[in-house]
Amino acid sequence: MPLRVTLLEAVRVAWMPSNGALHGPALDVLMRWNLIALCLCFLVAHVWLIAAILRRWKSKPATAPKALPWLILTALCAMYVWMAVTSQRLWANSRFAGPAPAAMQVEVVGEQFQWYFRYPGEDAAFGVTRPELVNAAEGNPLGLDGRDARGKDDVVSSVLVLPVGREVDLRLRSLDVIHGFFIPGMRLKENAVPGLVLHVHFTPSVIGTYPILCSQVCGSGHARMQAMLSVVSQAEFQAWLAARERTRIQEGAP
Repeated sequence: MPLRVTLLEAVRVAWMPSNGALHGPALDVLMRWNLIALCLCFLVAHVWLIAAILRRWKSKPATAPKALPWLILTALCAMYVWMAVTSQRLWANSRFAGPAPAAMQVEVVGEQFQWYFRYPGEDAAFGVTRPELVNAAEGNPLGLDGRDARGKDDVVSSVLVLPVGREVDLRLRSLDVIHGFFIPGMRLKENAVPGLVLHVHFTPSVIGTYPILCSQVCGSGHARMQAMLSVVSQAEFQAWLAARERTRIQEGAP
C-alpha cells in the first residue's frame, strides 16, 4: 500500500502542480473529467474505424441499426453541453460574480519584462499614476504621482505577497504590450492589456511559494518575465507590509 500511494502521488505531481487556491479542486475535477471524456471519444472513434475497415473484408458488409448514429450523436451533444455548462459556471463564479467587499485589493502591472505589484496602504485607495512619470531607474516604475495624497502610502513590490485564507481582487494592467498573468499553482490566468484594467479574484488556501509566469509571447525577453507569489500567515503579511512601508519612507519614494 505505501508503494501504491507513493506512485499515485508521483503521478499527480508530474501531471499538475500542487494546488494552493480555494477554487482549485473544482477546476481540477472538471479538467480530469474533460480529459477522461475526450480519451473515451478518441478510443471509441478508433475502434469504430477499425471495425469499419474489417467489415470491408467481408463479402456482405454488416448494416448497423438505424438508431445507432442518432444515439451516438445525442450522447456527444449531451457530453459537450455538460462540459460547457460546468466550465461556464466555474468561469462565471471566478470571473463575473465579483469579489466580496472585504477582499484585499492588489494591482498587478506588466511591463517588458517585469511584474510589479502595488498595495494601496492603510487608506485602501490607490494613488494616481501618470505615464510620463514612469521611470524604473529612479524608483518609480509605475509612474506614481507624488502630489496625490492617496498614493503616499502605496507600496510597490516585485514579489506578490498574500495572506492565506483571505480573498484578493487583482486589478491587472499593462504599460506596453499584452502580457499573460499566469499562476499555475493557483489555477489562475488572466491577460494584462494596455489601456484596460481587468479584474480576477481568488483565495489562497495553502501557505507556500508559487511561480508567476507570462503566458503571452511579449517580446525577446518573454522567458525572463517571471515573479514569485508568497502566501504567508496574516501576521507575517502585516509585518512584511509594515517593513516595505518603512523602506519606502526611508528611500523617499513617490
